[in-house]
Amino acid sequence: MTTELEPQERKRLWFELGLIAALSLGQSAVYAIVRLADIATRGPISDAQAKLNTSISPRPGFDLIYQLLDIGFTLVPVALAIYLLTRDRPAQPLSTRLGVDGHRGRDFGHGVLIFLIISIGTLGVYAGGRALGITAEIQPSNLGDHWWTIPVLLLSAAKNGIVEEVIIFGFGWLRLRQLGFGPWPIIISLALFRASYHLYQGIGPFIGNVAMGIIFGWYFLRKGRLMPLVWAHVIIDAVGFLAPGVLALVDFG
Repeated sequence: MTTELEPQERKRLWFELGLIAALSLGQSAVYAIVRLADIATRGPISDAQAKLNTSISPRPGFDLIYQLLDIGFTLVPVALAIYLLTRDRPAQPLSTRLGVDGHRGRDFGHGVLIFLIISIGTLGVYAGGRALGITAEIQPSNLGDHWWTIPVLLLSAAKNGIVEEVIIFGFGWLRLRQLGFGPWPIIISLALFRASYHLYQGIGPFIGNVAMGIIFGWYFLRKGRLMPLVWAHVIIDAVGFLAPGVLALVDFG
C-alpha cells in the first residue's frame, strides 16, 4: 500500500522518471517514431530496412573502439537510475527490491524459459508483419567479419538486456508504484513504452513488444525478480544477433 506523497516529493519522482527516460529509452522512442514516419511516407514499410549493430568506421580498429564506447556510454543512465534508487533509503535493500539477490541458478532457468516462450511468438509476429507489409526487414548484424564481432555482439545483447529491463522494471516500475499507480496500469503503460522505441522496425514489432512487455510485467508482478527478465532479454538478442538467418527463414515479405 502506498502512502500519500508530498507535492514536492511527487514532483521529484516525476522529474527523475522524465530525466532517465530522456537520457535513454525515451530518447530512443522519439527517434523511432520519427523514423517510422520517415519510412512510411517514402514507401511501403516492408521495403524499408532496420539495421542493428552497424559499423561506425570503415577502419576495424576504430570501429571496435566506437562500438565499445557506444556500449559503455549507453549504460550510464542505468548507473544514474540505480544511484537515484539508492537515495530512497527504503526498509528493504535495493537488491531485494529489484529481485537481483541470490537465486542465480533459478533466475537463469526462468530466463531461458521466458526466452523460449517469447522467441516463438517473436518469429510468428515477424513473419506475419512481413507478410502483411507492416514490418521492415530487420538486419540484426552489420559489423562485418572481424575477430571481435562475436564478442561485441554479445556485449551489445547484454547491454540491451541490462538497459531496458533495469530502466523499465528496476526504475520505472518502482517509481510508478511510489507515485501510487496500480500494477496493471503500470504493466500496460510500460509495455507500450517498450514498444514505442521499437517502432523504427515497423508496426509488427510494436505489437510484438507490447505482448512481450505484458508477459514480462506479469512475471515481475508475480515473482518480483528482475534478473530472469534480464537473462531472457540478453538471450533473445544474442540469438538474434548471432543467428540472423533465423529471421530470414520466416521472412515472407
